[in-house]
Amino acid sequence: MARRWMMTAAGDPLRMEEFEPTPPAQGEVVVEVAGCGVCHTDLGYYYDGVRTNQPLPLTLGHEISGTVTATGPGAEDWLGKTVIVPAVMPCGTCDLCCRGKSTICRNQKMPGNDIEGGFASHITVPARGLCPVDTDRLSAIGLELADVSVIADALTTPYQAAVQAGIGEGDLVIVNGVGGVGGYAVQVAAALGAKVVAIDVNDAKLAAVGAHGAALTLNAREHDGRALKKAIGAFAKEQGLRQTEWIIMECSGTAAGQTAAFGLMVHGATLCVVGFTMDKVTVRLSNLMAFHARMLGNWGCPPELYPGALELVLSGKVRLDPFVEHRPLDTINEVFRAVHDGELKRRAIMIP
Repeated sequence: MARRWMMTAAGDPLRMEEFEPTPPAQGEVVVEVAGCGVCHTDLGYYYDGVRTNQPLPLTLGHEISGTVTATGPGAEDWLGKTVIVPAVMPCGTCDLCCRGKSTICRNQKMPGNDIEGGFASHITVPARGLCPVDTDRLSAIGLELADVSVIADALTTPYQAAVQAGIGEGDLVIVNGVGGVGGYAVQVAAALGAKVVAIDVNDAKLAAVGAHGAALTLNAREHDGRALKKAIGAFAKEQGLRQTEWIIMECSGTAAGQTAAFGLMVHGATLCVVGFTMDKVTVRLSNLMAFHARMLGNWGCPPELYPGALELVLSGKVRLDPFVEHRPLDTINEVFRAVHDGELKRRAIMIP
């Protein structure tokens, strides 16, 4: 019998229940979950009153990897395959998808939001967009199938942002907030050839990314906005980098972080808004005009970009293992509390 942990109301303990996985329909598969990462979006639903598109009760969790154990008509070739389930699954057939705008597909499905999520032993999902995983290559670099679950959001979201911003050799990239998503943003930008400045308020997180891609780390508690910008400008000059066209990846998901990131804009800058907060900020939008700069939103990642993100891991350019830890799924209520209270230093992957 399959098991899942349901959210019944904001703040109430997640409730375990046994269930029969929904039989896969045309183009669908059942995935036996190897691991599901805990994202701050999950905490937003649980603690902060962010509404899910499917009414409660609902199983949360959208960072999923596993093995296909059953298939519906048209998806038979997936049987037995090890896969990553995209955190956002566009329909692939609507006008937006056909015009290459699948991130805003109005028929997209997100586990733990639109459909039942991955804090379970099994999940039924569309087969379209599944990302195959070569477990032999995973084993060769010391990873398990559960480890790559975090690729489904924590890695592919900043990867999509980096691709959209056009990060490449010689760019100066500033990552503001180097937690679960921001830490991978640092690694992705460095893998694409950029020099990366990492900003956070946590010295331990800065030390971690300093060993994995950041060329300069700055604690925002020790610098005001003007001092941060001056320090980055000095670093750019020292490294022979441009004083214009900085790419700023705002990953903190806080009002203070978003305001600080906006203040770092220079001429021709690109500000990628990657982190999410319900809080409002006050900024002078005329700066975009004066600097001829741009701000880009970043929602999810098109499934066609997943293989490229996975390859960064398989080739050793992006490391997962220093930033994740496994926890039994039946401890999920304890883990939610620990993540919410800032007690965990790594991203928790729940193992059924």
